[in-house]
Amino acid sequence: MSPSSPAAAQPPSGQARHTLLPVFAACAAIGLQAGVGLPLVPLGLEQQGHDKLTIGIVSAAWAVGMLMFGTRIPQLASRLGAVPAIIGAVVIGALINCSFTITSGPVAWGVLTFLHGVFGGVPWVVSEIWMNVVVEEKRRGRVMGIYAAMVALGMALGPLVLQAVGVYGPVPFLTSAALSLLVTVPLLPYWRTAPRIRIDASRGFARLIVLAPLAMFGAFTCGLGEQVAFSFLPVYAVGAGVSPDTGALWLSAFVMGNVVLQWPIGWLADHMDRRIVLGGCTLASAALVVLLTQVPAHSSGAIGVVMLWGGVSFSIYPVALALLGGRVRGADIARANTAFSMIYVLGGLLGRPATGGAMDAFGEAGLGGTLAIFYLSAAVAALVALRRRD
Repeated sequence: MSPSSPAAAQPPSGQARHTLLPVFAACAAIGLQAGVGLPLVPLGLEQQGHDKLTIGIVSAAWAVGMLMFGTRIPQLASRLGAVPAIIGAVVIGALINCSFTITSGPVAWGVLTFLHGVFGGVPWVVSEIWMNVVVEEKRRGRVMGIYAAMVALGMALGPLVLQAVGVYGPVPFLTSAALSLLVTVPLLPYWRTAPRIRIDASRGFARLIVLAPLAMFGAFTCGLGEQVAFSFLPVYAVGAGVSPDTGALWLSAFVMGNVVLQWPIGWLADHMDRRIVLGGCTLASAALVVLLTQVPAHSSGAIGVVMLWGGVSFSIYPVALALLGGRVRGADIARANTAFSMIYVLGGLLGRPATGGAMDAFGEAGLGGTLAIFYLSAAVAALVALRRRD
């Protein structure tokens, strides 16, 4: 049996479940830090008086950093090991968060956001490779749903932390840095025993994308929708007349839907054609973002729409990730998973400035209109994919 074969890469089912536990805990910590950190730069730049297009461009610098470095993540994890790679990147990311407290303006914050993307992608990508390597195919949808729910739970708690520390000034950035170090705690006992990540350098990233085009397009669409939401949902809320603190709580509503919906949607992805589940999630997401622009921002209905949109749209990612894991195996999974993550990031890179420009041109309606176009495109792609027999 070759070292790169699927059987060599995947532990027995009992061991697989055991090795998933620290990843789930670390992902919850990643979500908590993200829930605190993601709104800070957009809201800080808005307070400094910059327009939404500038906010979108600066926010997109994270994606540029991830895209420029992302192809090296599998080699890094293979050489250093999964846990050392994650912990090293987390520590550097915490130092970058601290640097926001001694700088200001779009240029400095753009550079720091870029550097954060270079290192911030490592814990995320390596954790997903870890999960896809060890999970059994029949449980893949539910495992990815639990993963997404853990991230969502952490992210939902993040804005609540901001209620205590505020959204402006150095304290929230320092808090974000401290919380990021929590990622290391559940992983330290697995420094030497984490699953080994193997790579097959003979297949290029383009070839791996072709193997699972619907999964990759799902990643692109989800990345665009989620990253636009985390950059502009608080800004949208403030523009619609609610307070900045309440705008940050909209993000809690956005991710709280995930905690409830990830398991049932993951169950569906294990018992139905995953292409149908993906198409349903994207179609529902398109309807919800349009509905949001029609509901008064101060009403409880707006919170309800945001919760449903967050829960359904966030599910696109784990369903697409399960699709990917079902089509790519063995030593290909590390590079395919990295390509998946990079395409997710590319969606945010294109979506943030596009949505910011649309909101500058058309007001708050630009948010829903831009997202609806891409969600509907993914729904059509899922319908086309159903015509294939595989």
